Amino acid sequence: MQIIPHVPVLYREVLEIFSDIDNGIIIDCTMGYGGHSSMILEANPHVKLIAIDQDQTAIDFSTQRLQKYAERVVIKKGRFSSVIKEILKEYDIKDIRGILADIGVSSLQLDQKDRGFSFSSDNLDMRMDKDAPLSAQSVVNEYSLQELERILLEYGELRNYKKIASFIVNNRPFYSAKELGDALKHLMPVGKKIHPSTLLMQAIRIEVNNELGELESLLDTIEEAKFSGAKIAIISFHSLEDRIVKNRFVRWRDNCICPDEAMRCTCGNNHSYGKILTKKPIIAKDDELRENPRSRSAKMRLFEMDNNNE
Repeated sequence: MQIIPHVPVLYREVLEIFSDIDNGIIIDCTMGYGGHSSMILEANPHVKLIAIDQDQTAIDFSTQRLQKYAERVVIKKGRFSSVIKEILKEYDIKDIRGILADIGVSSLQLDQKDRGFSFSSDNLDMRMDKDAPLSAQSVVNEYSLQELERILLEYGELRNYKKIASFIVNNRPFYSAKELGDALKHLMPVGKKIHPSTLLMQAIRIEVNNELGELESLLDTIEEAKFSGAKIAIISFHSLEDRIVKNRFVRWRDNCICPDEAMRCTCGNNHSYGKILTKKPIIAKDDELRENPRSRSAKMRLFEMDNNNE
């Protein structure tokens, strides 16, 4: 009997946003262990779902989990930024009614210590795709001082990024997440509710998996495709991702794309892609926070594409 690992974040809110979709295709860009996918298929019995993931372990698990919906689900392996482009070539864009992306590390990836995502892991890997060439060990032990400074500042937003990068270079090699976190404990921020090494590990993980680049590429593809009437739901887990989504949704909403310094509109004032459905990001309710502490960082923003986008 298959053990279901966890309940996905903001599951009620995800089901609500797609509740009025009674036909067509919903794309789950980050299938993981099939939590959102299975719930969407159960709640929307006439919808077909295309699920994407780059983690073969997740694909093997979810293929079994979603077996009872086999006639309505297609699972594709790869990075969602590239796979969604393939989907647009295979399917009629008018049939795609919803897109969900739950950005970040899945619970089982965090829980499986051999994957190197956990602070207590004896490995230093962090690859969402085990076949990807770049690992956390490569970043930590092979990147130059300047490259380490860049990712610690841009992706970790660590104020003392220069000291941390210098310490890593002067004390490497490191072979486990636990070893790295323990060695740098004296340089990590204190007084926050999160683990002291959270921002350090976040920065390395983002670099390993090109997470922000993947998100930007997904948004670029959605923008270029101009889905007609589709609902876009994106769940992020830290401020860098949320800022990217927020800014892109604002850009999609605005009719005028003239620069702020322009004296008058010269762009035609007809560039809106649709409307933002969330003035503020949706966050987990108290009962979900109690049941799943990892949901505390989740923020979901919603956008509905204009029906006239053809």
